[in-house]
Parts: sequence; structure tokens; C-alpha cells
Amino acid sequence: MVSEERFEFTQKAKKTLLIVLLAGIVLTALGYFTMGSGGHDAGHGESHDVEAVTDGHDEEPYGDGKEEHGAEAGGDHGGFKPIKRLFANIWINNVFFGGLAIIGVFFFAVQYAAQAGWSAGIKRIPLAFGSWLPIAFVLMIAMFFIAGHDIFHWTHESLYAEEGGDKIIKGKAAYFFWPLQGGEFPIFFVGRMVIFFAVWYLFFRQLRKLAFQEDIEGGSTTWYKMRSVSAFFLVFFAVSSSMAAWDWVMSIDTHWFSTMFGWYNFASWWVAGLALTLFIVIMLKDKGYLSIVNQNHVHDLGKFVFAFTIFWTYVWFSQFMLIYYAHIPEETVYFMERWKGHYAPVFYLNLILNFFFPFLVLMTRDSKRHARILKVVCPVVVFGHWLDFYLMVTPGTLGNNGSFGFLEMGLILVYFSAFLYVVLGSLAKAPLFAKNHPMLQESLHHHI
Repeated sequence: MVSEERFEFTQKAKKTLLIVLLAGIVLTALGYFTMGSGGHDAGHGESHDVEAVTDGHDEEPYGDGKEEHGAEAGGDHGGFKPIKRLFANIWINNVFFGGLAIIGVFFFAVQYAAQAGWSAGIKRIPLAFGSWLPIAFVLMIAMFFIAGHDIFHWTHESLYAEEGGDKIIKGKAAYFFWPLQGGEFPIFFVGRMVIFFAVWYLFFRQLRKLAFQEDIEGGSTTWYKMRSVSAFFLVFFAVSSSMAAWDWVMSIDTHWFSTMFGWYNFASWWVAGLALTLFIVIMLKDKGYLSIVNQNHVHDLGKFVFAFTIFWTYVWFSQFMLIYYAHIPEETVYFMERWKGHYAPVFYLNLILNFFFPFLVLMTRDSKRHARILKVVCPVVVFGHWLDFYLMVTPGTLGNNGSFGFLEMGLILVYFSAFLYVVLGSLAKAPLFAKNHPMLQESLHHHI
């Protein structure tokens, strides 16, 4: 007979997270107010990159059109404002933690759609990530209205003028503004954001409701309902997550595009979500919770982190190799901005943290079952994929004015502590696992 387990979100834990949040706020304020004029020593933005990617051709250099529109377009040609660095970092954290929220629901849904039994004892941990979704939506929509012009180059009305506009961006206007004209209110872009978050949250609520209902009723009726709901969610997620990546990240570099970008964002969110799930499982085990979870379950989660680390690297390399080999200026400029000059250290650190380190450390069987090793690897992987989003967003918004200091560290602490507070609060509202799950016995006897 398996007894019910409930997580107690203690006052000490709440106090610790609040202290971390306050420390993050202090670091953010310190970083912001010590930026000074910012970016002066970084040179003049994309000039050296554009020269590199044009490769001697006579046509007008490719870029993101920022050269023509100067400071208004958010370039770094003498028009850099310190608050833009704050906005850019808030957007990075909004996208990253919003992605973690929906990827947790994705993990939960995949287990039911695949009829998996091994994960019966851990599924509610990633499901709790979904509690961040409404907060993520408010932060995303508010930041778009507050700082849209500073983050997204395509929002500037001058780009859509009949004379002197940007012909490439004008060609993409319908994707952002339909049914309105380019340069007006981007109703299509905002509408997609609202629809995505609304549907994601409705699926999350329905799955959470059925999960608690399953715990009370037992049997297989509710399990079959969750399997059906999960299948519908996965179809919607497959489309919406890719489009969200195009909207929230890829459109920052408006001239550039990649047909693999949706997969690339998904891979980064997915590995970070798996690593965070594994880390929370280990910490709960240390506190005496999750008695039905054994080393075999931990090993399976460790294998997921290891395997999808390789998957992320495969997608990263495929995208990079195809673009580099084709040597088309409007495509290669994206990587030229990141792997040469100002962002080169971050570019290589991204590969070290997200591939070489977890690949080499988690290669052996024992390392995927050793809590001390996983307590190091998991936070590194989560931070590594935050750095991945930093590298996606910062060059396109700040040019060579991007940096990493107190501001970035502070905002990471603010978001991470707030995210954990919401997730742990959600976990405390229900049993940690469904004692009447129809496949619980399979999970109890799971062995690899």
C-alpha cells in the first residue's frame, strides 16, 4: 500500500527564496545604475560584421536595416540607452522561464500520450511548472507594449514607408500586422501571443484537474481522458511552440531566418526543463520526499538530459553548418555577429556548458545515478541554456553594447527565485504523486 505524500513549502524555504529575490533586485539596481553611458568602448556595432559577410559583393550590405535607421531602430550607432539593456534582459528571462513553464506541461503530456509508466512518481513536478504561465503572459505582453520598439526592429513605422522603407521587412509585414497595414498596431503578432498563452493555460488547467481527479477516483477512465487531452495538447504545442520561437526570438533579427529555429528553441527549452526537473527531484529526495522514486528513475532522467544535450548539439550544428557552408550573406550575418568579436567568448562558452561539459560528465552510468554529480550538472545545464537565449537575443537588440554583469546576474536571481516560489507553492497544494495511478506498480518496480 502506497501512502500519500505532500510537499510542505516551509516558511524557511519561502524566506530563503524571498531573500534571493531581494538580492537579485539589489544586484539588478546596482548593475543598472553603474552602467553609465554604456557601450562606448564597444565600437560602432555591426560595421565590421557587415564588411565580413558581404564578401566583396557590390550590393547593399545585409544586416537588419539598422544602419539606415540609426538610433531609432535600436542600433548601437551612438543611440544606445542603458535602459535598453534592462529591457533586453527582461525579455530574455521572460522567454526562457515562459518556455520552462510550457515545457513542463509538455513533459507531463508526453508521458500520458506515450502510455509511460516509469514516470508515475515524478510527473507532477514538471506539471507544476505550468503555474508560471499566467505570470509569464502578463510579463511578456507588458514588456512588449513597454519596450517593443527597443527589442523588435520591425515595429518601427519608418520601415514601411513607400519611399525609403525596408523592402525585406515590408515583405514580412503581413506576418506581424495582418489585417492592418505595416507599421500600425501589430495585431497579428499580439493575437498569436494571447492565443498561445490562453490555450496553453487552458490545457494546463484541464490536465491538472484530471490529474487530481485521477488521484481520487482511481481506475483507468480518467487516465484515458488525460491521454486524449495530452494528444490534442501535443498537436497544438508542436505548432505554437515553433511559431512562438519565430515571434519572440527569431523576429528580433528581422532580415535573418532559419527553418530549424523552432526545433532549436524547443531543444533548448526541453533540455533546461529536464535538468530542472531532475534537480528538483534530487532535492526533494534529500528532504525525505518521493519515497517511490529510486535510483533507476533518477538514472532515466539523467539519460534524458544526456540524450537531449546531444540532440540540442545536433540541431545547433546542423543549423550552423548549413548556413556557414551556403555562405549566403543574409544568413551568415547571424553567426558572424556572434562567433567573432564581442560575443565570441559567450559563443564558445555556450558550447562548453551545453554540450562538452554535460556530455563528458554524464557519459558513464554511475554519473547519472550519483546525486552529488547531478546537483552540479543540472544547474550548469539550466544556466547554459539561459546563456543560449542570451546569445539569441542580445546581439540583435543591443549590438556590441551587450555585456554580462550585475544586471544580468540580478535578473536571473529575481526570475529564478520567483519561478521556484510559484512552482513549489503549486506542488504544496496537492499530493506529490497519484497513489491511485493505474501504472503506479510499474513505476514502483522500475529497474534498468
